[in-house]
Amino acid sequence: MALKTRFTETFGVEHPVVQGGMQWVGRAELVAGVANAGGLGFITALTQPTPDDLRREIDRCRKLTDKPFGVNLTILPAINPPPYAEYRQAIIDSGVKIVETAGYKPQEHVDHFKEHGIKVLHKCTAVRHALSAERMGVDGISIDGFECAGHPGEDDVPGLILIPAAADKVKIPMIASGGFGDARGLVAALALGADGINMGTRFMCTVESPIHQKIKEQIVANDERATDLIFRTMHNTSRVAKNAVSQQVVAMEKEGAKFEDVRELVAGSRGRSVYEIGDQDAGIWSAGMVQGLIHDIPTCADLITRIVREAEEIIQGRLAGMVAKKAMATA
Repeated sequence: MALKTRFTETFGVEHPVVQGGMQWVGRAELVAGVANAGGLGFITALTQPTPDDLRREIDRCRKLTDKPFGVNLTILPAINPPPYAEYRQAIIDSGVKIVETAGYKPQEHVDHFKEHGIKVLHKCTAVRHALSAERMGVDGISIDGFECAGHPGEDDVPGLILIPAAADKVKIPMIASGGFGDARGLVAALALGADGINMGTRFMCTVESPIHQKIKEQIVANDERATDLIFRTMHNTSRVAKNAVSQQVVAMEKEGAKFEDVRELVAGSRGRSVYEIGDQDAGIWSAGMVQGLIHDIPTCADLITRIVREAEEIIQGRLAGMVAKKAMATA
C-alpha cells in the first residue's frame, strides 16, 4: 500500500506525508515515529540550544530509526541571529541527507548543502518565493497556505488557490502545507497539483509528539476557529492557538502596540512552557485551523497508515466510481 509521487521518488520515502520542522516539537522521538511509518520527519535545528546539541539529537534519532529523516533549518532576520553556519555544519558533519530550509534568503545554505549531496526542500508561502528557491537549486518546494500554523506570510492566499497557482509554475516536486490532517486533504492536494502533504499541527497530536498530553487534548477539543493572527500590524503575521495571551496581544495591537510592548507576552520561553507544563494559557503556541479536523491522538504509524489507506479508497472508490457512472451514463 503506497502512493508513488515525484516527491517520494526524489526524497526516497515510502509515503508522500511530511512532518515539517516545528519549534520545540520537532524532536527525535517524533521524527523517528514518522520515519518508521514511512513518512519524512524533520528535527528542528533551532530547538536545540547549540550545534553540538543538534548533533546529539541527530544521533538520538538514528538510534530510534534506520529510515530517512531530515533536519529543518529556519533562517529569520534577527538582531542577534543564531550561528546558522555552525548549525549547518553540524547537519553536514552528521551525515544527514535531507534538509528543510525556511525563511530568509537561504542561498548560502542551499549552496553548501548541495556541495555535500544533501537534498533540500524549501518551505515558502508565495509562488514568487517558490520560483526563487527553484532558481537557487533546491530539490523540492513546500508551499504553505494561509490556513497554516506559524508564519503564513502577508498575502493571505489559502491553499485552494496557492497550491494550483504554484503547480502551474514550479517544475520540481512540490508538497502542500497548511490545513492538512487527513486523507481527504492528501487527495485534494494531489488533485491540485502537489506531490504530497506537509502536516504540523496534526503531528503535534500524536502519541510520539513530545508535548504535554493536556495540549494534545486541547487540540482535539478545539475547532477550526480556535486560532488567532498576531503581529498583523507589524507585517510579521503568525497564526497561533487562540488563548488568553493571544487575545491580549490582538487587543493590544488594535490599540497600536509595538513589538516592544508585547515582547514579554510572546517570549519563546513562555511558549515552550505550554508544551512542558500543559497550561495552554502559559504563553503563545502554534496551531493551525486544521484543529477542527483532529479528533484523536494516534501513533504516527496509525495516522500515516490511515491517511494513505483512506486516500487510496477515495481515489479508487468514490472518485473512480464517479468517472465510471459518467461513462455508463454517456454509453
